[in-house]
Amino acid sequence: VQLQASGGGLVQPGGSLRLSCAASGRIFSINDMGWYRQAPGKQRELVSTITYGGRTNYASSVKGRFTISRDNAKNTVYLQMNSLKPEDTAVYYCDADIYETRAALIHYWGQGTQVTVSS
Repeated sequence: VQLQASGGGLVQPGGSLRLSCAASGRIFSINDMGWYRQAPGKQRELVSTITYGGRTNYASSVKGRFTISRDNAKNTVYLQMNSLKPEDTAVYYCDADIYETRAALIHYWGQGTQVTVSS
């Protein structure tokens, strides 16, 4: 199983980006999916999570600006980021709890995508 993240880049403050993360490989089903970020010199932190049924959770620092969604048919999770701030600059990682078989639940990380917010 692989998680492939994409959509990062350089954007000006106040701008928007949309991240995508697609899971591929031996997948029976996917439980929670989410996004984390790690800025230079800081620990990785939770950004947002979403359950299979669509229940969402956000860090207080991004609530109201970021929106997480998923397409279960495509095994893909998205993060729409609006009103971006310089402090949102980080490497963004997706993660997912994946059943490879009915009984085998494994946690996976994506490879990370750089988001830089700067004028």
